[in-house]
Amino acid sequence: MGYVTAVPHPRSEAAGPARAGRLSLAVALLSGALGAAVALLATRQRWSEGTATVAGGAFPLTAKGSDVTGVPAALAIVGLAALVAVFAVRKAGRLLVAGVLALSGAGIVAAALIGAGDSSALDEQAAQASGDTSATVAALSHTAWPYVAVVGGALILLAGLLALRYGRLWPAMSGRYERDGAPRVRRKPVVVDPDRPEDMWKALDRGEDPTGA
Repeated sequence: MGYVTAVPHPRSEAAGPARAGRLSLAVALLSGALGAAVALLATRQRWSEGTATVAGGAFPLTAKGSDVTGVPAALAIVGLAALVAVFAVRKAGRLLVAGVLALSGAGIVAAALIGAGDSSALDEQAAQASGDTSATVAALSHTAWPYVAVVGGALILLAGLLALRYGRLWPAMSGRYERDGAPRVRRKPVVVDPDRPEDMWKALDRGEDPTGA
């Protein structure tokens, strides 16, 4: 008794990678853009607070994320630019830009985690407020915003990893403005009727000699 082996249709074989490319592209765009927005928002919020002793009293101090470290905001902008640039390049260039995107996200995560326990920004404020360079902040506490920045960095990192894995399946920007070496189609010369003045003027506007000389 013979057995018939089913041969998959070529279209069904191509549908798998195409579907994975579309899905990964959508996820990367969403996570990259959202991650950059979240990281930038988090750096503008209050990360830590404390007090300094000034004239025998407690003086409240606060530090935003941008006061603690400027790395997350800078890398969020770099990541957003890399997310756009990944569609402008192909092959090795796309892998390079995808790597920059992933490293931007990883850098945001690392910088935010370090900044979550940092007190140097408030110590500097305490020294300025008290006039004592050795003064440090008291009653130090931190908010959850550094960890929000970590989430933003993780989203950018995810976008970079997806670009590294599936970027070869993603479309690139139109190359109609690129020189592809194809011969240009030569336009047929316009026949100028010397008895029609308007044709003569149009030929002159085009930089042609209406007399044919």
